[in-house]
Order: sequence, then structure tokens, then C-alpha cells
Amino acid sequence: MSQRDYFSACSSQYAAFRPRYPAALFQWLASATSAHERVWDCACGSGQASVDLAGHFREIHATDLSVEQIAHAQAHPGVHYRVGTAEESGLPDASVDLVTVAQALHWFDLDRFYREATRVARPGALLAVWCYGICDLPAAAGNAQLQHFYSEVVGPYWTPERHLVETGYRTLEMPQPELPAQDFVMRLDWTLEQLLGYVSSWSATARYTKERGENPVPLLRSALQPHWGKATTKRPVEWPLHMRVARLNPS
Repeated sequence: MSQRDYFSACSSQYAAFRPRYPAALFQWLASATSAHERVWDCACGSGQASVDLAGHFREIHATDLSVEQIAHAQAHPGVHYRVGTAEESGLPDASVDLVTVAQALHWFDLDRFYREATRVARPGALLAVWCYGICDLPAAAGNAQLQHFYSEVVGPYWTPERHLVETGYRTLEMPQPELPAQDFVMRLDWTLEQLLGYVSSWSATARYTKERGENPVPLLRSALQPHWGKATTKRPVEWPLHMRVARLNPS
């Protein structure tokens, strides 16, 4: 696997509609980490995890290979954004207490990334990676139509790496020792337009649009509208979130 940029073309949708992670996740990371000085948030996108990490750690170095993603990142005084790859962080040796990767590990050259994470990690620092798959709606809001769109309409346009997300990263090798980690659930109340904005940020949606010359999201709008109700109606949207954690440079 090697890191690729599938998200510059939809960076504004990514920044606006990608869900934020639950506060309990960052509280857990803070409790599991012995020091709270510096974090490398690798493949940070537009800062969905970076800003919340800054509530628990003094300094966040957030990198992403996409210039557009960094340009759309949420500003925060404790977060320092920089364009960079997973294999070349630009950080000094033994300089971070925690390395995080949110919804991006499946794009990496794992061997090279793990070497870089180990290089920048202080003794005993943690590597925490997490991902979430397709969301669920209540059945009455059109969950069957959403799942059909995910698997059948844009399904052929997911890259093979998507399987790693769908299995919760359980099949990926991790540095050792690996530690017990907690899974979480993300829950939001969204309008139909918010859900469609999120779907527009999918890499498969972007690939469908590029290869076929048409945006598939209006198809989903037509399928969901009869189930959703008024434009202002908010429906619960839920994603299971899976985490894996390893200790780097154990003493």
C-alpha cells in the first residue's frame, strides 16, 4: 500500500461534512498516554481529529499529503498543520508522545510508516489508529437505500483498500506490543443535505464522478427523499468506530 491523494477534489465537502469523533475517544487516548506534550496526527485531512487532540495535548503536529485538505483545515493555536506524507513527517527523533491516524491507515506504505512512527516516538509512546465504515440510518429513514448506494451504485468505485476499513483494520499488522483498545460509536443528528454532503466526500463518489462524468449523489437524494420527510428534519446517523493501539519503543 502507498499513500495516495483521493480527497483534494472534494476537500471542501470533507471539511464541512466529515463527522467529528466522540469526545470519549480523546479522553481515552489522554488517559492511556503517560505524557501529553506532542502528538503527530498523520494524514489529518482537514483536522477532524487534530483540533480535539489539542484539548488534551499541548502541541499537535498535523500532516497530510493534500495541499487542499490542509488549506481547508480548522485553525487552532495548538495545532500546526503541514503538507507531508506518512513516510516523512519532518519531525525530530524521539519527539512525540502519541502518533494518531484517523481513517487513513489503509492508504499507507505500512512498513515505511511504522519505521517513521517509531523514529519520532519517545520511549513508550503510543500509536493509535482508528476507522469507521458505512453509517446506519433508521430503517424508516431509508437505510436500505443508503446501503444499496454504498455497495451497488458507488461500490465498484471503492478501491481495494476499502475492505480494510470494512473489517475495522483487524487484518492489518501492527507494531508490537499491541495493547487492548476500546471501540466507540459516533452518533449525529443530520438533515438529508448534511448526509448527502458527507456522501459527496467519499473517495468512491469522487471516482464515480470522474470516470462517468456525472455525480451520483442526486440518485441517492431521490431514493432517500420519500423516506426522510421535510428538509429540516434531522435523523440519527451512526457509525461504529474501531481502534487499535500499539506501544512504540517500549523500554
